[in-house]
Amino acid sequence: MASPSTASAPGPAKNTAGSGSIMAVAAMCCVQLGLAASVGLMDKMSAEGVGWLRLAWAAVIMVAIARPWRVKFSRSTLSMCALLGVATAGMTMGFMLAVRTIPLGTASALEFLGPLSIAVIQGRGVARWWALAAAAGVLALTEPWQGATDMAGVLFALGAAACWAGYVLLTQKAGDAVQGVSALAISLPVAAVAATFFVGPGVVGQLDWQLVLIGLALALLLPVIPFSLELLALRRLTTAAFGTLMCLEPAIATLVGLLALGQVPRPAALAGIVLVIAAGIGATRTGRRRPSVLMPPSESTTADPLLVPASPKQG
Repeated sequence: MASPSTASAPGPAKNTAGSGSIMAVAAMCCVQLGLAASVGLMDKMSAEGVGWLRLAWAAVIMVAIARPWRVKFSRSTLSMCALLGVATAGMTMGFMLAVRTIPLGTASALEFLGPLSIAVIQGRGVARWWALAAAAGVLALTEPWQGATDMAGVLFALGAAACWAGYVLLTQKAGDAVQGVSALAISLPVAAVAATFFVGPGVVGQLDWQLVLIGLALALLLPVIPFSLELLALRRLTTAAFGTLMCLEPAIATLVGLLALGQVPRPAALAGIVLVIAAGIGATRTGRRRPSVLMPPSESTTADPLLVPASPKQG
């Protein structure tokens, strides 16, 4: 039993790669729909202002839903959630700044180096080959060599990639330490505060009531629903499998672009879709995660034989 000073640990979940993969794919669909819906809003606000507005609303929504004051967090868990918030802000704002000076495809390819690096470093055996196949698919989808690149934009995108890698690792740890989505009720307010310091007070002057209400709807699509799904998915998948699955996002973006924006993909993009879908299937088949924390005997002897203690090095 946890001491009063610690956060409530989640009970054993049914750890299957299939359910975790479905959650991850659903999260990516929400992200792409949120980005598509943000296109019109970026005509009225700066790109980083849109990112800040989403984070601000997401913080309000998550605090109202999760009511973090009812959860007893340990100091280490609070610190971890705060770091997750900083990573979330860096990932959001870094990508927004990158797409101001480099093409969206190039920025996406560079940002995917974050989760792909986790997949390659932590993956074992076949998992590493799936990560390499996904990397090739991302390159084919985005074709970063087609346009001139601005070094400042590249550095912003690489910074977003590093923050995304940290986000994946910290989200899994936070999801293990706290029940439900309580961790997001700490991390998202921290992210909103960090983004506020980044964009400065000038962004408030860009707001009107219509933008505020649109921002509320966008916050649900990105990041409230997808971040919650990702937190739950990372309880069921290894970080290597999750990082590989994230490479499905360019394929989903291509499909959304085709259906919603009439953007017909080139042959190289179609080849990339095949590669990343194959990598996603491979990750689904090999990515089941085992609990990384030893459970008491009364909890570890469940009907599910897959719920057994894992090695401390299990990703």
